Amino acid sequence: MTTPEEALWLERARGGDAAAFGHIVKQHSRRLQRLAMHLTGSAGDADDVVQETFLRAFRAIERFDGRADLYTWLYRICVNVALNLRRQRKRVVADLDDPRVPEPVSSAADPQAAAEQAGAWRSLAEAVDGLSESLRTTLVLACVEALPYKEVAAVLGCSEGTVAWRVHEARRRLKDALPEQVLASLDVAGKASGG
Repeated sequence: MTTPEEALWLERARGGDAAAFGHIVKQHSRRLQRLAMHLTGSAGDADDVVQETFLRAFRAIERFDGRADLYTWLYRICVNVALNLRRQRKRVVADLDDPRVPEPVSSAADPQAAAEQAGAWRSLAEAVDGLSESLRTTLVLACVEALPYKEVAAVLGCSEGTVAWRVHEARRRLKDALPEQVLASLDVAGKASGG
């Protein structure tokens, strides 16, 4: 929901106030960076996506009609830019320093367990990359960004029922694609981090 303070910044930005738009950028850049990282699998590409997102938003801010929340509008732009980038690249190459793979928690205590855990996260990232565009994007918005289905539907321009089905289908496909030992390792990692 757009707050009154954000509405004020938005109104000023529509009037050409670059500092007001800078406030909007500051308020939303971290969330968009995280989203772009999960959609592209690359910190560098995520930076490019976020920069392009804000550039497009700045150019179109006068046409933003306010029917959606500001962050929903920004998310939609970010998703479109990230998907366009992926299409241009045609395939995603797994990066050994994939920013989606968390640093091992137990590296000092048990290096082998830490390596297995990192490998499991890398396998999960690769499996997510193997999902269709619509399943991957929906999964990231709903499960990684933890947006309510209603907001995911607004960002993607589909129904909440479609979002629910896509999340279910993406989870099913990931479960089918990942070996049992990877799933077990991810389950242990999730419980250790409180997830």
